[in-house]
This record gives sequence, structure tokens and C-alpha cells, in this order.
Amino acid sequence: QIFLGREIAQHQDYSEDTALKIDHEVKRFVTEAYNRANEILMQHKPRLMEMADALLAHETLDAEQVRRIVAGEPLDEPTPATPPTPQVAPPAPKAKEPRPAIVPPIPPRPVTQE
Repeated sequence: QIFLGREIAQHQDYSEDTALKIDHEVKRFVTEAYNRANEILMQHKPRLMEMADALLAHETLDAEQVRRIVAGEPLDEPTPATPPTPQVAPPAPKAKEPRPAIVPPIPPRPVTQE
């Protein structure tokens, strides 16, 4: 049955004491699973760190590379997918040429005496 949240508002067919026992057992299962997973990760931490370093160096690992890391074998040096392009200095900026005026200059008005 799919959980849609309807069960929360429905009447329970068991006592509050039974509900507490269920909660306690669920918590125990989750805690034991967490502790076991943590123990496994700590046992294999050196290999996991090697895996992380290899991922940083290679970005991706195939099944053979993962197998070699788990077996404690060295990986080949990473080869870049595309050779790096040499750095080319940008061209020196050209001297700016004066831009032509968009509006022609206004001629001076003749001075009139009044």
C-alpha cells in the first residue's frame, strides 16, 4: 500500500504502549544500520580517500579503475581528454582613431548689434 499520509489521521488499532515499542524498534533498526554503515566506511577509509583523489584527478573512473583502486593497485597518470591549448597573449590594443562626428558642428551665429 502506498503511503499518502491518510494513515496519520486514522484511528490506530494498537495502544500507545505498542506504538512506543514500535517506535523504539524502528529507532534501533535505523541506529544499528547507521552504525554498521559508518563502521564499514571507516574500515575502508584509505581506499575511499584514494577513490576521492582519483576522481579529483580524472573526473570520472571506469570499472577497471575502480577495481584497481579497491585492489590497492596504482592508476596510470591522468591523460587530459583534449590537449591544453597554449596561452596566446592578446593582441596589443590599437591606438584609437578619432570617431567622425555624428552631428555636423553648428556654425557660429553672426553677432548682431541692437
